[in-house]
Amino acid sequence: MYELYEILGFIIVFFVGLFTSFASMPVVMRKMKSLGIVGSDIHKRNRPSIPEMGGIGLLTGLSVSTLAASFLFPERVPLFASFVVTTLIAGFVGAVDDLKTLSPKVKPFLTLFAGLPILVLGGYFPDLYDPHLVLPIIGRTRLTIIYPLMIPIAIAVTSNAVNMMDPFNGVMSGTCSIVTLALLISAVVLGRNDAIIICAGLLGSLLAFYYFNKYPAKTFSGDIGSLSLGAALGAAAMLGRLEIVAVVAFMPQIMNAFYGLATIGRLYERREVSRPIYLLEDGRLMASEDEKAPITVARMILARGPLTENEAVHLFLVLSTISGILALFTTYLLAVTT
Repeated sequence: MYELYEILGFIIVFFVGLFTSFASMPVVMRKMKSLGIVGSDIHKRNRPSIPEMGGIGLLTGLSVSTLAASFLFPERVPLFASFVVTTLIAGFVGAVDDLKTLSPKVKPFLTLFAGLPILVLGGYFPDLYDPHLVLPIIGRTRLTIIYPLMIPIAIAVTSNAVNMMDPFNGVMSGTCSIVTLALLISAVVLGRNDAIIICAGLLGSLLAFYYFNKYPAKTFSGDIGSLSLGAALGAAAMLGRLEIVAVVAFMPQIMNAFYGLATIGRLYERREVSRPIYLLEDGRLMASEDEKAPITVARMILARGPLTENEAVHLFLVLSTISGILALFTTYLLAVTT
């Protein structure tokens, strides 16, 4: 079982992330508004202007909570360093995209570099990650050559998958909160201390951000928030040895990215293609019938008929909860068969 100091450390990291993110969000929102960095909430009839790049507050909470973890668990500083630098690199790419707009090919390419801290530090600290992937029933595999090569790709995939699944107020932050909670519970069950610490700080920061991002949103994350959050989840899965659990919990994001790319046939930005959702006169949302519009989870949710934005958000959260439950079942299989 866990020592008392470990349990206290987990709790402290969680609340440091929660309070830091919560305290920084109003400051970030005011600054973005004063700089004119705002976006139109296109799924509202009055299209209010909402401060963008609120993900800075999320990234601040996550960075400070990781710093606190480094003081509480100094023996794991290399792991925390690789995690936070990975997240910051992805966040930097997102910030550049928010301010300058990167092409749909350049952005995923740049997010590959976010995985380099894990790859490089793993060469100096062999226990940073484990290339022997553990599968339910099958057990440990040997991927000593392939696994390191997959690290940058995995970070790029999770970063951009989260970025692509942000259609309505609170969907990105809400679904990722559920994914993080599933990973945290799985880490506790499997005794993965590193994953517990990382996920505790991430969950605290994310819940604070969700408070401001939920329907009706007071801020948007911007790519700085979505790319850094996706990178953080990918890094948490690899550093915490929860890869298979994360894949299951992440299934809605994976499906959304796969169907979108498959229907368009290439990497794309949302501004480049027909919108999959449009707003009705009564304020409800309707799936587009345009064949050129990408198929997304949002479009599939609305395929049966119009819904209010809040109703659509709730369905996203239900879908993510189902994936989270399946992830916990995967954790159970790992616990009893390996």
